[in-house]
Amino acid sequence: MKRLFIKSVVACAALAVMGLVSAQDIKERTLKFGLNGPEGHPAVAGMKKFAEAVAAKSGGKMKVQLFLNGALGSDQATLSAVKGGTVEMAVMNSGILASEVKALEVFDFPFLFNNEKEADAIVDGPIGQKMHAALADKGIVGLSYWELGFRNITTGKKAITKVDDIAGLKLRVIPNAINVDWVKALGGNPTPLPFTEVYAALEQGAIDGQENPISVIAANKFWEVQKNVALTNHQYNPQSVIFSKKIWDSLSPAEKKIIDDSADEATKSQREAARASVAANLELLKKNGMTISALPAAEVAKLREKMKPVIDKHSALVGPVVAEVQAELAKLRK
Repeated sequence: MKRLFIKSVVACAALAVMGLVSAQDIKERTLKFGLNGPEGHPAVAGMKKFAEAVAAKSGGKMKVQLFLNGALGSDQATLSAVKGGTVEMAVMNSGILASEVKALEVFDFPFLFNNEKEADAIVDGPIGQKMHAALADKGIVGLSYWELGFRNITTGKKAITKVDDIAGLKLRVIPNAINVDWVKALGGNPTPLPFTEVYAALEQGAIDGQENPISVIAANKFWEVQKNVALTNHQYNPQSVIFSKKIWDSLSPAEKKIIDDSADEATKSQREAARASVAANLELLKKNGMTISALPAAEVAKLREKMKPVIDKHSALVGPVVAEVQAELAKLRK
């Protein structure tokens, strides 16, 4: 975020050195911060850290109010509210923002990253920053990238131990084209649904399964309506912390710096907490009766092979950023 608004941050720092930043530069205000997820969602730790940092840095004048479980509406409704300035900020999967900046769809590509280190290098580097910077023209300030994690598939009656087991399954997917396409490529029946409707759809048997990171599966107690987890790690989701540009432009340089620095602090602790929670959440799923299975190496190779046509199709649609990301990853893997 510092890269995007460096002028305002430098201006604030210069004023501070000269002793010209006063209490008047920081107004009493409450920032609404929305998430379409429950208390145990991996973003919540970051949201709480951000709120604490903002309060501390502003001397208690700036407060952050958290809205969980989609209390501000669906991701798309919240996004519209952020753009319109009725909600200050939100955190959501970066791929959802492809509706605003097409390049962000690259973060929904199957098997893009091999590990978290690669993901951090891309989102924190020039490519990730450039994508967030492009959101400004859409009325959105990209503050930072948090981690949701690697996605895995859960099912009810039928366990997935090989790729062919996915054929015929009705799987909920995030409502976008690439997710629909990869499920079709595996012979499954993709069912796009808002996340707030997933638990009920599983409970009622309207869908056979869904896919999400382990932390999300645990936080939403999907063990109550699903019995099996296949550790496919087929996608990695960064999440974008976004702020309303309409409101941002009304802030003083001092207020912008407080938000910017607090977002940086929260990013570090959020990623650490998200990664540390995976093993404990796997144990929690097992304790609550879920069977965890890992695909054999040959099946993972088959899964990757079946995804290639989907990646090729969407690479052509998304554009040059795909080649940029792949070139950067190739350097990291040397």
